[in-house]
Amino acid sequence: MNQQSKLKPVKDERDEQIDIRSKGTALEFVIAATQVLTIMCLVKGNPAWKGSFALLFIGGAASLFYKYDKYEEKPYMQVGIVLGLIGAALLFWFGITG
Repeated sequence: MNQQSKLKPVKDERDEQIDIRSKGTALEFVIAATQVLTIMCLVKGNPAWKGSFALLFIGGAASLFYKYDKYEEKPYMQVGIVLGLIGAALLFWFGITG
């Protein structure tokens, strides 16, 4: 085997930025889709709005946890915990009441 075939591709800074942006874009898309689902459920009187509303809070918390991981500023973590608890409570409520 030659030396070139033994080398593994190295992730550079550009690849890392692309990964970060793609994950952020995916999270934004899921949050937007969940907002539409929540409104549709509310308009139709479907109780699933509670579950999708909970996912909005959990998605917001995940976004803030990621920012805390990168910036290490406590308000991101504190607000993320509050949003996560609200989301968990709504999800629990949806699980019980349906």
